[in-house]
Amino acid sequence: MAAKFELKLTTKKNWMFNLKAGNGEVILTSEHYAARDGAVNGIESVRANAADVANFDIRTAKNGEQYFVLVAQNKQIIGKSEMYKSPSSVKRGIASVMRNSPAARVVELAKP
Repeated sequence: MAAKFELKLTTKKNWMFNLKAGNGEVILTSEHYAARDGAVNGIESVRANAADVANFDIRTAKNGEQYFVLVAQNKQIIGKSEMYKSPSSVKRGIASVMRNSPAARVVELAKP
Protein backbone atom coordinates (compact mmCIF):
# COMPACT_ATOMS: atom_id res chain seq x y z
CA MET A 1 0.00 0.00 0.00
CA ALA A 2 1.27 3.48 -0.85
CA ALA A 3 1.56 6.38 1.58
CA LYS A 4 -1.32 8.83 1.77
CA PHE A 5 -2.52 12.03 3.36
CA GLU A 6 -5.92 11.54 4.96
CA LEU A 7 -7.78 14.85 4.94
CA LYS A 8 -10.79 15.08 7.24
CA LEU A 9 -13.27 17.33 8.98
CA THR A 10 -13.20 16.91 12.76
CA THR A 11 -16.27 16.70 14.98
CA LYS A 12 -15.57 20.32 15.98
CA LYS A 13 -15.78 21.35 12.30
CA ASN A 14 -12.05 21.95 11.87
CA TRP A 15 -9.96 20.40 9.09
CA MET A 16 -6.82 18.34 9.66
CA PHE A 17 -4.75 15.64 8.02
CA ASN A 18 -2.64 12.65 8.90
CA LEU A 19 0.23 11.39 6.77
CA LYS A 20 0.15 7.60 6.81
CA ALA A 21 3.01 5.37 5.70
CA GLY A 22 2.42 2.47 3.35
CA ASN A 23 1.83 0.16 6.34
CA GLY A 24 -1.07 2.38 7.49
CA GLU A 25 0.77 3.85 10.48
CA VAL A 26 0.33 7.59 11.16
CA ILE A 27 3.71 9.28 10.81
CA LEU A 28 2.64 12.94 10.98
CA THR A 29 -0.47 14.72 12.29
CA SER A 30 -1.36 18.29 11.36
CA GLU A 31 -2.68 21.14 13.39
CA HIS A 32 -6.37 22.01 13.02
CA TYR A 33 -7.43 24.46 10.31
CA ALA A 34 -10.61 26.54 10.14
CA ALA A 35 -11.04 25.87 6.42
CA ARG A 36 -10.42 22.93 4.08
CA ASP A 37 -8.14 25.07 1.90
CA GLY A 38 -5.90 25.69 4.91
CA ALA A 39 -5.45 21.95 5.45
CA VAL A 40 -4.75 21.39 1.74
CA ASN A 41 -2.13 24.15 1.89
CA GLY A 42 -0.71 22.41 4.97
CA ILE A 43 -0.28 19.22 2.95
CA GLU A 44 1.59 21.14 0.27
CA SER A 45 3.74 22.71 2.98
CA VAL A 46 4.64 19.23 4.26
CA ARG A 47 5.68 18.22 0.74
CA ALA A 48 7.78 21.38 0.34
CA ASN A 49 9.44 21.34 3.76
CA ALA A 50 9.93 17.63 4.46
CA ALA A 51 12.77 17.40 1.93
CA ASP A 52 15.15 19.20 4.30
CA VAL A 53 16.08 17.44 7.54
CA ALA A 54 16.84 20.86 9.05
CA ASN A 55 13.06 21.52 9.09
CA PHE A 56 12.54 18.75 11.65
CA ASP A 57 12.89 19.55 15.34
CA ILE A 58 13.29 16.67 17.80
CA ARG A 59 11.69 17.36 21.18
CA THR A 60 11.29 15.58 24.50
CA ALA A 61 7.93 15.27 26.24
CA LYS A 62 7.48 15.54 30.00
CA ASN A 63 7.39 11.74 30.27
CA GLY A 64 10.83 11.51 28.64
CA GLU A 65 9.64 10.14 25.30
CA GLN A 66 10.73 11.91 22.15
CA TYR A 67 8.78 13.20 19.18
CA PHE A 68 9.43 15.52 16.28
CA VAL A 69 7.73 18.47 14.66
CA LEU A 70 8.04 19.61 11.06
CA VAL A 71 8.33 23.37 10.73
CA ALA A 72 7.86 25.64 7.73
CA GLN A 73 10.30 28.35 6.69
CA ASN A 74 8.36 30.83 8.88
CA LYS A 75 9.01 28.47 11.85
CA GLN A 76 5.31 27.59 12.20
CA ILE A 77 4.67 23.95 13.10
CA ILE A 78 3.09 22.06 10.20
CA GLY A 79 2.80 18.67 11.86
CA LYS A 80 3.78 16.53 14.83
CA SER A 81 4.76 12.89 15.17
CA GLU A 82 3.72 10.26 17.64
CA MET A 83 5.83 9.59 20.74
CA TYR A 84 8.91 7.40 20.38
CA LYS A 85 10.83 5.47 23.02
CA SER A 86 14.28 5.74 21.41
CA PRO A 87 16.27 8.34 19.45
CA SER A 88 16.79 5.85 16.61
CA SER A 89 13.00 5.45 16.28
CA VAL A 90 12.59 9.24 16.04
CA LYS A 91 15.15 9.33 13.22
CA ARG A 92 13.35 6.52 11.39
CA GLY A 93 10.09 8.48 11.75
CA ILE A 94 11.67 11.59 10.23
CA ALA A 95 13.14 9.53 7.39
CA SER A 96 9.70 8.04 6.74
CA VAL A 97 8.07 11.48 6.44
CA MET A 98 10.87 12.62 4.12
CA ARG A 99 10.51 9.50 1.96
CA ASN A 100 6.71 9.24 1.88
CA SER A 101 5.37 12.79 1.69
CA PRO A 102 6.38 13.77 -1.87
CA ALA A 103 4.34 11.09 -3.65
CA ALA A 104 1.59 10.49 -1.08
CA ARG A 105 -1.87 10.85 -2.54
CA VAL A 106 -4.57 12.87 -0.78
CA VAL A 107 -7.67 10.96 0.34
CA GLU A 108 -10.60 12.92 1.74
CA LEU A 109 -12.41 10.90 4.39
CA ALA A 110 -16.15 10.92 4.91
CA LYS A 111 -17.45 13.61 7.22
CA PRO A 112 -17.81 12.66 10.90
